[in-house]
Amino acid sequence: MIRRILLTSLLFAAPLAAQPPATSSLAEPAQFENPDRLAQLSTAFPEIDRMMREFAERSRVPGIAYGIVVDGRLAHVGTAGIRELRSRAPVDTGSVFRIASMTKSFTAVAILQLRDEGKLSLDDPAERYVPELAALHPATLDAPKVTIRHLLTHSAGFPEDNPWGDQQLAATDAEMSAMMRDGIPFSTAPGTAYEYSNFGFAILGRIVANVSGMPYPRYITERVLRPLGMNSTTLEARAVPAGRLAHGYRLRDSAWIEEPALPDGAFGPMGGMLTSVSDLSRWVAFMLDAWPPRSDPARGPLSRASLREMQQVARFSGAVVVRDTAAGTVSLSAGGYGYGLGVRQTCLYRMVVSHSGGLPGYGSLMRWLPEYGVGIVAMGNLTYTGWSGVTDRAIAALARTGGLQPRVPDAAPVLIMRQQQVIRLLTNWDDPVARGFEAMNLFLDEPEERRRAFIQRLVAEAGGGCRQEGDFLAENALRGSWRMRCRDGDLRFAITLAPTEPARVQYLDVARMGRDERLEAPPACR
Repeated sequence: MIRRILLTSLLFAAPLAAQPPATSSLAEPAQFENPDRLAQLSTAFPEIDRMMREFAERSRVPGIAYGIVVDGRLAHVGTAGIRELRSRAPVDTGSVFRIASMTKSFTAVAILQLRDEGKLSLDDPAERYVPELAALHPATLDAPKVTIRHLLTHSAGFPEDNPWGDQQLAATDAEMSAMMRDGIPFSTAPGTAYEYSNFGFAILGRIVANVSGMPYPRYITERVLRPLGMNSTTLEARAVPAGRLAHGYRLRDSAWIEEPALPDGAFGPMGGMLTSVSDLSRWVAFMLDAWPPRSDPARGPLSRASLREMQQVARFSGAVVVRDTAAGTVSLSAGGYGYGLGVRQTCLYRMVVSHSGGLPGYGSLMRWLPEYGVGIVAMGNLTYTGWSGVTDRAIAALARTGGLQPRVPDAAPVLIMRQQQVIRLLTNWDDPVARGFEAMNLFLDEPEERRRAFIQRLVAEAGGGCRQEGDFLAENALRGSWRMRCRDGDLRFAITLAPTEPARVQYLDVARMGRDERLEAPPACR
């Protein structure tokens, strides 16, 4: 997550400009440094195939399909088992599975499209577009109206409804309207807590239909699916060719029992989507394409900025830390919900975006690492197929190849210039060319003479004769650190620039570091 920039040959060779140009947008987008990363990652595919087959056999999933997305393309796809018991027809790459709650991210994209077109605001009360909600009794007298944002982030205060919601897909618009008019109880006040609500996303689907003037399935097909080339994806099981539909099954008393295919209805926006592994991989690639922020023309039915907005925590849902006393390790999972997507941080990855889907007859998962450009999709035709564990192991297999490395940010030219000015101070604190790097706070926070004496003492204790060793590490465009190797020891320098034009150094830290100590960002779990 930090960019390494080799500057040794540049430190004293070129004259420094008196003032740098404006810093806005000067840094290049973060990028991958390994040109062979796909080839490295590919070496894990046979191991992942074995993991997936063993998982399906152990869990008694009739059929599975899975894919690995790397840099916007489906780099690997696998299938195993059967899609229909009676005919023993095998699952293939064109087989279509129901993906249940993963539909929610499609609904979120539709809402953000309408928001970006100026047709609604996320902070509008939902009842403005769904009049049946106007009669809801408030959770408390001081509670706010339920907003679109509340619905998108599972914070409307409606009770968690997974068992009940799974059986509502076939409800008609009239039946859903009657439910809303009858009232929806609140488990918490709107905007105060995370609680997963399928009903909330069904209401979002009604908002899409009412605002756009199009039935939800038609809107999603024309405005979202077709522009992405997702031609195998639908909300209606009857629209899937019989030779491609993966039938859903439940395991009861060690026997597979076929689940009836629920027709699409008013609750479809929360969980009705059916898709293939290739189409779902397109969806994950679309989400990954939002990263990193950059200036080239956008592609797809939603702006990259709005896609990134979806993939950031909007409602915190908690943190879990587990210590393995035998291994002496700690695992972390902290995060919450964005818009139709879950977002977590772990000890290993700063950002993991995912959503699972489970309905009678099906279980699915999509998970990706935005900073790494890699994602995994997986679908099975067994009720609530639990993909989380095997997907974690698949990502671990990719990591073991050495090819799973994050993009690294670039430093703005002004950051490099300020670094060179700081280095010049080590040989001549009064060098007029080197001065002028400091923001107005730097010598107010620590008087110049004290700061000068401290740095000079550290340099003397390290034996003097200090020169940069190794690369400059950019944490972002305006923050970075580097190692200075002196005769008897090493020093770590770190600077952060201020939000001014031109940007000057607001933070300067110098500390001793060991010869063998790595210059890197500290891990999340330590």
